[in-house]
Amino acid sequence: MALIHRATLRPSKLELLTTWLPGRPWAAGAGEVQAAGAYRYDDPAGEVGLEAHLLRADSGAVLHVPLTYRGAPVAGAEHALVGTMEHSVLGTRWVYDGCADPVWVAALARAVLAGAPQAEELVDVDGELVPREPSARVISSGRGAGPDLPQDTALTMHDDGPTTIVRARDLELVVVRVVGAEVVGDHVLTGTWSTGGPATLAVVRSAAPPA
Repeated sequence: MALIHRATLRPSKLELLTTWLPGRPWAAGAGEVQAAGAYRYDDPAGEVGLEAHLLRADSGAVLHVPLTYRGAPVAGAEHALVGTMEHSVLGTRWVYDGCADPVWVAALARAVLAGAPQAEELVDVDGELVPREPSARVISSGRGAGPDLPQDTALTMHDDGPTTIVRARDLELVVVRVVGAEVVGDHVLTGTWSTGGPATLAVVRSAAPPA
């Protein structure tokens, strides 16, 4: 369950991303972006917000940008910090690239390999929790046992053209950054949103042993 507060954000998520994206090689030439959809996962510990955004760029590309929202900075993760924003209910939130955050990576692995569903979105309206239809839907091909990736799992990641490749233990997760890029993997996450899809958003495969 993802609890959505009716809150003011400064800067907004889109404003924060507009500042951060020009430095990403896979977003080069994208120009201005607009929100196309988003989906969320649950953090079992209930501490970290997990949300992935689909953004339509002036160039015509659709970008896939997972983010995590935390109530405190993560030591040693400055390279993955997208920025901070003030949440009128929760206070200061530190926003990180989800591909570098082991909590989001673990949630993605559970979803793709075990079919864990995206989070149900509930909006707090004067103390009453009202269901909200997600602006993007994701399904996976996996139906096996979910991986056990602790929140302190060591990650390595690098951008590879229109994708980001994340290695966590014996898994390799390929996150599609520019929707439409062809990727190959044992298990696939597929997304749909009001103006697009179905499209591959990520794959998970066994990692090759170190050379």
